[in-house]
Amino acid sequence: PCPLCCPQLEGLCSFLQLSTCPEHLLVCFCSWLLALTPDLSYTSAAILAEQLFLRRVLSLTQPPSRHLMAALASFCSKYSQPFCRVLVAAVLREPGEGAEQTKLVCELVEECLEPDCVRLVLSQVLEVPLSEKLLPVVQAVLGRQEVLPPELFDLLVLTLCQQAPAFVTSLNYAKLVMAVLTVYQSQVS
Repeated sequence: PCPLCCPQLEGLCSFLQLSTCPEHLLVCFCSWLLALTPDLSYTSAAILAEQLFLRRVLSLTQPPSRHLMAALASFCSKYSQPFCRVLVAAVLREPGEGAEQTKLVCELVEECLEPDCVRLVLSQVLEVPLSEKLLPVVQAVLGRQEVLPPELFDLLVLTLCQQAPAFVTSLNYAKLVMAVLTVYQSQVS
């Protein structure tokens, strides 16, 4: 896309107040987006992921509504790479507990994302310091039992080994290590 397209799209989103529109309209808007031909560019999809979902997801204090989940799932079905790079990355880097956001990412990993995006989520998790908040996300990725490229698997094992002292009393960490040993037993030496 030309450099002018991004500010214009952001301006249009702002003008239409897409970040605060009612969630049932968000579902309709996402359905309309999916029907567009040709497909949105990566940059346009990333801008829309941010404008449509980021504020909503980061401000969750209770489970998302069925309308928000439907909109997220439909957008993810076609534009999962930009969605993960914008929204999932922001959730992973958000400080604090973020229980609802973590549950949401886990649900998307378990039910919506394609295998390449599941691997992308794992690589994003491994870019930030592991925390109790992120362990369920890694567990959700492992639950998919996707084949991991050797370098990503090695990074996962290395991270788990290096972070072990910080999780001495963590049941979630113990479950995660057991999952790695179970799911990827042929790769563990």
